[in-house]
Amino acid sequence: MKNIGNIIKTLQNIMRKDAGVSGDAQRIEQLGWMISLKILDDKDQELELLDDNYHSPVPTPLQWRTWAADSEGLTGDALRDFIDKELFPTLKNMDISSGNKRAIIVKEIFEGTNNYMKNGTTIRQVLNKLNEIDFNNSQDRHLFGDIYESILRDLQSAGNYGEFYTPRAITEIMTEILNPRLGETVLDPACGTGGFLTCAVEHIRKEVKTADDWQLLAKNIRGSELKPLPFMLAVTNLILHDIEVPEINYNDSLNREYTSISEADRVNVILANPPFGASVSDGVETNYPQSYRTTESADLFLLLMIRLLKRDGRAAIVLPDGSLTGDGVKARIRKHWLEECNLHTIVRLPNSVFQPYASVATNLLFFTKGTPTKEIWYWQHHLPEGTKSYNKTKPIHKSEFDNLKAWWDNRVEHEQAWKVSIEDLEASNYNLDIKNPHSPEVEASYSSAELLAMLHDSFQKSDVLLSQLKQELGQ
Repeated sequence: MKNIGNIIKTLQNIMRKDAGVSGDAQRIEQLGWMISLKILDDKDQELELLDDNYHSPVPTPLQWRTWAADSEGLTGDALRDFIDKELFPTLKNMDISSGNKRAIIVKEIFEGTNNYMKNGTTIRQVLNKLNEIDFNNSQDRHLFGDIYESILRDLQSAGNYGEFYTPRAITEIMTEILNPRLGETVLDPACGTGGFLTCAVEHIRKEVKTADDWQLLAKNIRGSELKPLPFMLAVTNLILHDIEVPEINYNDSLNREYTSISEADRVNVILANPPFGASVSDGVETNYPQSYRTTESADLFLLLMIRLLKRDGRAAIVLPDGSLTGDGVKARIRKHWLEECNLHTIVRLPNSVFQPYASVATNLLFFTKGTPTKEIWYWQHHLPEGTKSYNKTKPIHKSEFDNLKAWWDNRVEHEQAWKVSIEDLEASNYNLDIKNPHSPEVEASYSSAELLAMLHDSFQKSDVLLSQLKQELGQ
């Protein structure tokens, strides 16, 4: 059995020899477009065998099998020129007027992608190595799927690309708790590299019994991604999970008139880790009602997701502490959220879960649309014993959530769990950043008058101590 892990390592080592490629992010993008084209062509060949009327949307001269599959084929300057002057320009400008979804995906992948490699001989070495993987062989495909996950994890340390990757333990526990079912539409409006969507596919796959079931699952897994590299990786990721034509849009979910979202657009399930700490594109906030306008992406995504859920639809999302508190528009958005949805559970995570953004405190929020919130349960997730923080060598593991799962259907207050009533939340201007009252680190809450009295008392004690010190020094 071939070792696909070794093939990937060899590919990355070959790429390091090429002066045009610098850094992990460029290597991953380079590998990404090549893998995408090969996977699509392997799938096209399979579909052609099954259906005499099937034709690949990729023109014959640009199909992988034509220019890349022959180990003795194009190489050197001729290969580099073919990629730069024929392959990329033609695929970027493909005719998609027929609405062929597969053609649209190819065009969108290449619109936002670059060929960084400059040495045609090195490119040939990479192509020949990639040809050792057969994506129509289920064993190869699933082995590669595991390797692909590690490639996506590598993005975390590749500059600002880490924002697109949510740890597998988090996507799995959120999906498991939400429990999407066959026939339900599942959406991630900021899908990054597709982690939540592939988790949903694997979770629902257990219910699939027929080819029609699989078709139903495939058309109900939906996503959007604005940035070209994660879009390409998400498409490839879903193809590796047997979704032949992924329903992923290459666009900004926020850049749509809020009031134009109708029942036909709404979904049963939302799983998402929307971008936070970033400002939205110029003018995007004007798509939203005046009283909710903000340039903070996480707040607008929250509004969008509430709007996109069907009645009784359910969501599990990741939000930073900053989205749980704040006055003005932030408080109005939270009030709207608690009135429209039952925000029943907030899981508070340690700061270091989302490496390399260790300083950002995050939360998992579970809610259902259609009934207002009466109370919120909080769960404090603790680091494993002896661990000071999560990192690349000590990531979070799904088994750490076993206590949460055991508590989920039989809720009682204890040192990790507490609840807050809607009345208390209203009194605090809908501040959802509620610290664990059972933690010794939580300081008591004091009124302004009490704080002034304590300060006055502190000054009096300081005066007494200064007086004693002066006497001792003979002053």
